[in-house]
Amino acid sequence: MTDPRTLTEPLATTYRAEQARLEIVAGPETGLARVFQGSIRLGSRPMVEVPLSDPKVSGVHCQLTIDGSGITVRDLGSKNGVFMGGFRVRDALVPQGQLVTIGDTQFRVKLIQATVEIPTLATTAYHGIIGRSGAMRALTAQLERLKSSDATVLIEGETGTGKERVADALHRSSHRSEKPLVVVDCGTLSATLVESQLFGHERGAFTGAESRQVGAFERAHGGTLFLDEIGELPLGLQVKLLGALERRQVQPLGATAPLAVDVRIIAATNRDLAVEVSKGRFREDLYYRLSVVHLKVPPLRERREDIPLLTIEFLAQLGLDPQEVLTPKTLADLERYDWPGNVRELKNTLERAGVLMEPPRAASPAKAPVQLPGVVDTQTPLLEGRAQLIAAYESAYLGKLLEECRGNVSEVARRAQMDRMTVHRMLLKLNLR
Repeated sequence: MTDPRTLTEPLATTYRAEQARLEIVAGPETGLARVFQGSIRLGSRPMVEVPLSDPKVSGVHCQLTIDGSGITVRDLGSKNGVFMGGFRVRDALVPQGQLVTIGDTQFRVKLIQATVEIPTLATTAYHGIIGRSGAMRALTAQLERLKSSDATVLIEGETGTGKERVADALHRSSHRSEKPLVVVDCGTLSATLVESQLFGHERGAFTGAESRQVGAFERAHGGTLFLDEIGELPLGLQVKLLGALERRQVQPLGATAPLAVDVRIIAATNRDLAVEVSKGRFREDLYYRLSVVHLKVPPLRERREDIPLLTIEFLAQLGLDPQEVLTPKTLADLERYDWPGNVRELKNTLERAGVLMEPPRAASPAKAPVQLPGVVDTQTPLLEGRAQLIAAYESAYLGKLLEECRGNVSEVARRAQMDRMTVHRMLLKLNLR
């Protein structure tokens, strides 16, 4: 558990990040080596950090990540899979020196006795962003360097990590702060509504358009346009958005002439857009246009030292005295929990505790092993029984995941490593929506 006294200790202006060495030992790129910190992706697309010419490697094949437990490899939905020790893996810890196979390529990866100094801000608060961890203060240091820039920014991070806070901080710290910050959530509107919200429409442009509507681009003129959940934008609208970004002009539905706009674009997504490009669900040209500057917001489980500070801040916002609510055990439990819903889940947990007048509680759910039914009906044909068992498991799995994600289908799809529309169809089929 974090000692509360450390919350007042001076902050360093850098933090040391672990490094690892990747070496290709078989395949077209044999002999290639890379030293990295954080994470890197391997694949055949040029947008990954380690591009490979192996024809059996997918566009964005897998990702290697350094975390507190070592180095993990995660299959990013590849066609031919990731293998260790002859077994296919989806998300696994890589033992030091273990051979990993993707297509006809093999590589080893191991931690090395080297670290890199990453600049940080010596403050725990930056335009509404709260964090004492080196990772978050490195992020705010990046924001500080961007405050005089109009560069387009793509923010990636899991649901609930605070991507909208990062966008707000970018706007508030910029020279555009006196002008509007306009937010469009691309994940909650239909294709027609998103187009109208973005570009506006003239009276009579379509059935029900009884008056002119000013679009988000026009409303954000001189300020910032924040496109939240950009990964949900339909492909047809991605073309129009790309055109608007390149020409800095928009044409409202039903209008006869375009409008010039002066906006700074910030986009956010809980998806890996490089993977979406590889799968054909997101335009590659729009991806490059949006990711001029690429920021990643770390999940709360990777910055547990921020939990005490965030907890104290949220309790204060709720009008609760942290000294009356928090005990050493309570705080230790909060720090141990993995927080799949990230900062949003932590805030909701504290708010619920405040309403119910009880200590905040969070406990990692135990993962029960998958069990076969106690009674097997041998009168049912094998294929029919197997189909019933699969349907029951899918219903229980998605129902539980939907509950944990608080109804966020995009997050369910991410954690299940499935396409969002496939999850939608399964939920409808299983009567879970």
